[in-house]
Amino acid sequence: MTADRPHDHGIGTDDGAPPGAEPDATLATSGHPARAAADDDDGGGGGADGGILGRAHRALTLGIISVVSLVAFEASAVNTAMPVAARALDGIGLYAFGFSAFFTASLFAMALAGEWSDRRGPLGPLFSGIAAFGTGLLIAGAARSMGMFIVGRGVQGIGGGLVVVSLYVVVGRAYPERLRPSIMASFSAAWVVPVIVGPLVAGTVTEHLGWRWVFLAIPVLILLPLVVMLPALRTLPRTRPAPAGGVRQVLGSRRCLLALAVAVGACLLQYAGQHPDWPALLPAAVGLALLAPSIVRLLPRGTFRAARGLPSVVLLRGLAAGALVAAESFIPLMLVTQRGLSATLAGLSLTGGGLTWALGSYVQSRPRLEPHRERLMGLGMVLLALAIALVPLALLDGVPAGIVAAAWTIGGFGMGLNISSAGVLLLKLSRPEEAGSNSASLQMSDALGNVTFVGLGGVLFVAFGGGEIADGSAVTATMSHPVAFVAVFATMAAVALAGTVAACRLK
Repeated sequence: MTADRPHDHGIGTDDGAPPGAEPDATLATSGHPARAAADDDDGGGGGADGGILGRAHRALTLGIISVVSLVAFEASAVNTAMPVAARALDGIGLYAFGFSAFFTASLFAMALAGEWSDRRGPLGPLFSGIAAFGTGLLIAGAARSMGMFIVGRGVQGIGGGLVVVSLYVVVGRAYPERLRPSIMASFSAAWVVPVIVGPLVAGTVTEHLGWRWVFLAIPVLILLPLVVMLPALRTLPRTRPAPAGGVRQVLGSRRCLLALAVAVGACLLQYAGQHPDWPALLPAAVGLALLAPSIVRLLPRGTFRAARGLPSVVLLRGLAAGALVAAESFIPLMLVTQRGLSATLAGLSLTGGGLTWALGSYVQSRPRLEPHRERLMGLGMVLLALAIALVPLALLDGVPAGIVAAAWTIGGFGMGLNISSAGVLLLKLSRPEEAGSNSASLQMSDALGNVTFVGLGGVLFVAFGGGEIADGSAVTATMSHPVAFVAVFATMAAVALAGTVAACRLK
């Protein structure tokens, strides 16, 4: 999950309120002291009060960056520690669930956070999300079985979904419109250092202290951003509760129920896929019955047939994010179990992709490339497909394992071109009154892509024998099962190629 990784998982409207939010008088005035100060200053970022690091906004900005950086560090660290954790808990067969549980839970939490923020303001979901995120880390770190570990990852996902969406609402209420591009850009910048440092730190901790400390140590870091942000958050304008604003009404809202149906359906389908026997047909049927109609109602009409314009933009986001995350989830496991790399080196193989992602985002923002935005998105999907197709070459004895790092720099650049362009194009194709709901659809597509394709990757991995990879006596102990990895990467490369077709229907 990611607040802009640079692809974000937040849901926001033009004014930062969640989709479907009723206009609030507090958003149309300078009721927030920070906004009043900023609105009086025409400077974009360097004045004492006018910029996101000026006196009026500094504490909140640093707190937001700290929270996003913490989420980013956790995501990078988990990719590094997961292969060792799964083997230690004798849970390689459930490896994909460690990722999909997070994405599935966060998908539901996004819808919940939008409704909650709409009715009661963003502080409730923000603090609840931070608490759930820390609790999930503790559960995962203390787990004695893979099942309990997956539960912990699900609790983390709930926290992550609540936090990211509520942060976007906070931005809309605390910052004037002219400063929002700068604070949103800081979301992307907050990923750079964790992408570089996360794998190295997590790998070192895993190898010397044990994988559990990767999860158990992070909750302590949550206290700092809370202390920094709290004074500024207390000055946010109060939200008038909606007439039906109780917890029961929030959880019973149409969007929350649809998101819950998608989450439960995805879990049932993945469970059935990893238990290919007759009894599994029942959960498969129930899962499909829940998933299919709910997805159709959550996304714009025509999304799944790649209708021209906005539906294809939304579809492309899910294909790109899902293919990347599913492939990325299995790269460290492949390098540890098939090539004998340490957890540190396996995690570092993904670092270059984060850096080139930022570069791709910068390139697509150049004004002279604006007329070619649709082509940039298609090029991004081609580069992603190429990168994923190159990864399984590392399974060949004569090919250096470093090819994975080289491939991922290509894929990261492609994602930077694609994901950032998708947001720009979505707003271009949306009427002002539709920008909020369309933005929500884009983020939902991102989350659905992660859930669907990580789950599919787990099914393929087990179906082709990957679940038989045993726990070795050492971190670098290997057991050859290359076909399972080839099946995952070949499928995700095909998904990315399918995205190039959708890119031809963007206008």
